[in-house]
Amino acid sequence: MEVRFGFSLSRYGIYPGRLEGLTGVVFGPFLHGGLKHLFNNSIPLLVLLGALFYFYHPVRWKVLFWGALLTGLATWLIGRPAYHIGASGVVYMLAAYLFFSGARSKNYRLIALSLVVVFLYGSLLWYLFPIDPKISWEGHLSGFAVGIVLAYVIRVVPIAKKQYVWERPDYKPEQDPFMQQFDEHGNFVGLPKEEEEPKPVVHKRPVRIVYRYITKSRPGGSQSSEEE
Repeated sequence: MEVRFGFSLSRYGIYPGRLEGLTGVVFGPFLHGGLKHLFNNSIPLLVLLGALFYFYHPVRWKVLFWGALLTGLATWLIGRPAYHIGASGVVYMLAAYLFFSGARSKNYRLIALSLVVVFLYGSLLWYLFPIDPKISWEGHLSGFAVGIVLAYVIRVVPIAKKQYVWERPDYKPEQDPFMQQFDEHGNFVGLPKEEEEPKPVVHKRPVRIVYRYITKSRPGGSQSSEEE
């Protein structure tokens, strides 16, 4: 909207130390300095939110709500006197939460997710420090710290382990259609033949057939008869 209509909404971002700057806690993540800034935040936000909603489905909204809120408040407390805009703080919060929460979960899927996050976004750590005055490193640091806290506060809900049929306590091999294809020595014998059910006998009503034929007895005349 800013690019299309030529106006700026940065004044609705987070401005530390001012009460009116608290509106940025709500609106700040939706505001960006340009299309490049928007693009750089959209891709990691999409990936990390997808991971959060899939692997942490029961607590997804809780993490997202409290993470975004606390990140904005922390930025308002420690930030420089300037407008802080962008969703990068939420990105750092999600990355930190997914990594630390998975690392302490002792679940191989969540640990693998933690390694994927490090592989994709490990370079984000450089922007936790004031290396560029145009970048809100305070927002990055706030999001990262909030993500770590949430990883220890919000209980990790482990993913239910898939249990196969043969792992169940009530499993009976002799009733398993697959196991019925093998004998007691493990040799393949094929599927057991199903007994064919006898076809029901259909009693039909007797059919009465009448033959009618015509014989010629003399020229100009005819004779007919019937026979069953």
